[in-house]
Amino acid sequence: MSARERLLASGYARVLRPALFAARGGDPERIHHDMIAGLAALGGLPGVRAGVGALTRAASTPVSVAGIEFPGVVGLAAGMDKDGRAARAWQHLGFSFAELGTVTAHAQPGNPRPRVFRLPESRALINRMGFNNAGALALANRLAVAGIFRGNRAAGVPLGISIGKTKATPVEDAVPDYLTSLRCVAPHADYVAINVSSPNTPGLRGLQEASQLAELLGALTAEARALALGAAPVPIFVKVAPDLSLGGLDELVRVAEDAGAAGLIATNTTLARDGLAPADQHLASEAGGLSGAPLTDHAREVVAHVAAQTSLPVIASGGIITVEDALAALDAGAALVQLYTGFIYGGPALIAEIEDAVAAARARGARP
Repeated sequence: MSARERLLASGYARVLRPALFAARGGDPERIHHDMIAGLAALGGLPGVRAGVGALTRAASTPVSVAGIEFPGVVGLAAGMDKDGRAARAWQHLGFSFAELGTVTAHAQPGNPRPRVFRLPESRALINRMGFNNAGALALANRLAVAGIFRGNRAAGVPLGISIGKTKATPVEDAVPDYLTSLRCVAPHADYVAINVSSPNTPGLRGLQEASQLAELLGALTAEARALALGAAPVPIFVKVAPDLSLGGLDELVRVAEDAGAAGLIATNTTLARDGLAPADQHLASEAGGLSGAPLTDHAREVVAHVAAQTSLPVIASGGIITVEDALAALDAGAALVQLYTGFIYGGPALIAEIEDAVAAARARGARP
C-alpha cells in the first residue's frame, strides 16, 4: 500500500467512517441519502472535484468488455445511486464505471422502513429496500439534462443502468414493464443490467426460471436492436442470484447466451445468513438480502462456475471487501468487479488499492 493509500485508508477508517456511521442517529438509510446528496453537490464544484480526484487517482489497466472501454476494473454496484443523482461524481472517487439504479418503469416508494441494517462485526449489510426509486423516466430525464448519453463519457466513466420489475406489476406482465424501462434508459446507458435476482420484490426471482427468462431476454435484446437503428445495440447484462443451484446457474447461462445477452453479473445479495459474527446474530432474522464479507467465498464460487460455463464476460459483484477478494474474483474468471458494501466499509482507498494491485499484477504478466 502506498503512502497515499495509507492516508486514504486511515482517514476513512479513523475519521470519516465513524462520523458517517454515527450521523443521523446511526440510521444507515438517512446517512446514505446524505452521502448521495453530498456527492451530487461535488459534481458541481470543479475545485473540490479536482482535489478529491488527485487524492483517489490510482494506476489502472484499461479493459474492453462487451465493446465498452473501461479505464480500470473497479465499478460501483447498483443500489448505491438509484436515481443517478451523483452520476458525475463517481469517477472522482476512483471508480472506473458506475451502475445506476435499480430503476423501475413506475416510481415506487419501496418497502416500509427500517429496511437497511448494518452488521459491522461481519462487515456486512442486510437490506430490503424494494427498488425504491423515482422511475426510469425520471432517471433518463436527469441524465439528459446532465448531457449524459451512451458513449459520450460525459460522466467521465461508462455508466450502466440496472432495471427491475415494478412491484405492482404482475409477474405475467413483467416483459412490457421491463421494456418500458429499457426504452427510457437505453439512450443514456453504456450497458443495461437486467435485475431478476433481488430478493426484495415478490416473485422477481421467478424470472430466472428458463422459460420466463428466455421470454424476457428475447424481448429486451430484440428491443435493444430496434432502438439502435442499425448501430450496435446497448449491451444487456443479466444479474444472477447467489442462491441458485449449480444446475439453475447452468440453465440461466444457456438462456442468456441463446437470447443474445452480452454478459452476466454475479452475484446479487443472498437470503442465507451463514458467516455472521456472534455480535450480529441478533439481526439474522431480519428479512432482506445479505451482502458483504459473509458472501465472499460463495460469490467467488458462483463467478468461477459461471465463467467456466460461458465465453460471456462476467462482472463479479458480491462480497468484495478486500484487495485479495477482488484479485481472487478476477482470477476466478471475472473481467470486472463491483463494490457496494466493500465501499461502505473500505471507502475510496479500497478502489485505489485494487486498481494499483491489478496494474502491478498485469505488469508482471499475472492474470488479474
